[in-house]
Amino acid sequence: MAQGTTSRESSPADDAYLKARTLRRGSAGWLLLTGLGVAYVVSGDFSGWNIGLAKGGFGGLAIATLLMGVMYACLVFALAELSAILPTAGGGYGFARRALGTWGGFLTGTAILIEYILAPAAISIFIGDYVESLGLFGLESGWPVYLACFAIFIGIHLWGVGEALRFSLIVTAIAVAALLIFAVGAFTDFSTSNLDDIPVDKDALGSGSWLPFGLLGIWAAFPFGMWFFLGVEGVPLAAEEAKDPVRSMPRALAISMAILVLLAVVTFFASTGARGSAAIQEAGNPLVVALQGNGDPTPLSRFVNYAGLAGLVASFFSLIYAGSRQLFALSRAGYLPRFLSLTSRRKSPYLGLLIPGAIGFALAAGTGNGARMLNIAVFGATISYALMALSHIVLRRREPDLERPYRTPGGVLTSSVAFVLALSALVATFLVDKDAAFIALGVYAVALAYFAIYSRHHLVARAPEEEFAALAAAEAELERN
Repeated sequence: MAQGTTSRESSPADDAYLKARTLRRGSAGWLLLTGLGVAYVVSGDFSGWNIGLAKGGFGGLAIATLLMGVMYACLVFALAELSAILPTAGGGYGFARRALGTWGGFLTGTAILIEYILAPAAISIFIGDYVESLGLFGLESGWPVYLACFAIFIGIHLWGVGEALRFSLIVTAIAVAALLIFAVGAFTDFSTSNLDDIPVDKDALGSGSWLPFGLLGIWAAFPFGMWFFLGVEGVPLAAEEAKDPVRSMPRALAISMAILVLLAVVTFFASTGARGSAAIQEAGNPLVVALQGNGDPTPLSRFVNYAGLAGLVASFFSLIYAGSRQLFALSRAGYLPRFLSLTSRRKSPYLGLLIPGAIGFALAAGTGNGARMLNIAVFGATISYALMALSHIVLRRREPDLERPYRTPGGVLTSSVAFVLALSALVATFLVDKDAAFIALGVYAVALAYFAIYSRHHLVARAPEEEFAALAAAEAELERN
């Protein structure tokens, strides 16, 4: 059977097995889920995206951001439908497992894990840089700050999912408010002449003042256009802990995406128009540079600088959550070692939090290269996007009569657009950082070897994602007979 599992590939699980791997249901309504979706992403508004100006100029990054925004919007609409059909903690892995079988599920889940383990490690380094630049407590960026980040925020997650998501919502609200205040201040100095002030590479095909690096610059800017939206696809990972996920998940995804589009537009235009694309293209804190240039700090620039730290904390905190839930789901179903999905008395997957946290801390402390780790994370993300979009297409074709409480506007056309743009973004990662792409491929190869040799023969038949797939296979067989 294409979707089911054979007796050789799966093993039963008794009630005690699943009871020891239970999350706290009903902990998050649509508001907390919306906050989670924005929290995943908000740090990208404060820094990182501006490097795309050095790849494509204002016009190149603007077109790249528009195309990546279309990709994310189409993907979010597809995920809203899939999450209403399969409201489990597996998220994208669960969708791909249903549509593409065990190999598709593992490929998708591994790509998501690469994103959600590497991104917090990178952000912990950025938090350290912010702490040092702000002179907080006289600390310098280094392993003690990274360790404090992981220890404090993993501790909050271990306390309980409801408490964790409420904390995330508060910090995210502060960061969003700061972005809007920044935009108001920056637009007072806005000038269209500042937008296209990067020198033109006359040898580049199609180059001009708006496309100083030519048409290829648009493609090279894709990964940086993604920074305004990277992570929002993780909202379905909270499905098992959500109140009425069939209704709240599509609503939260749609509202999150709308907020992120608004923040992307105002941040992008306010920053470049206030100080100039050339001035902020390589800045570590572009919003602060947009406000004060090389001058003395102003009250507003200080506020935005502190708010940038809040944005980093919000994304770091929420990405830890996402990674733990993806690891939990893969482990519970037997794709990864089963002990990783054990939950505590407070229904938190404690090993799913602690082990990725330890890996993330080791990477941060050992390399100190946040940019490289984020590029690896983006590589994993683009693979997962393509596979999740493909899952939507396959399920629409294979199971047209499946009950769908929410239906993606545009249907297969919408997810096809997401699929094509995701593949384009995947190729673009090689234009930005070939080493990061090959490192990610190496990690992928090791994970796939483990799956091929061992874990695909030890899947757990009663795990929710496996039961969904087995039921679909059984129904298909009945229809054939």
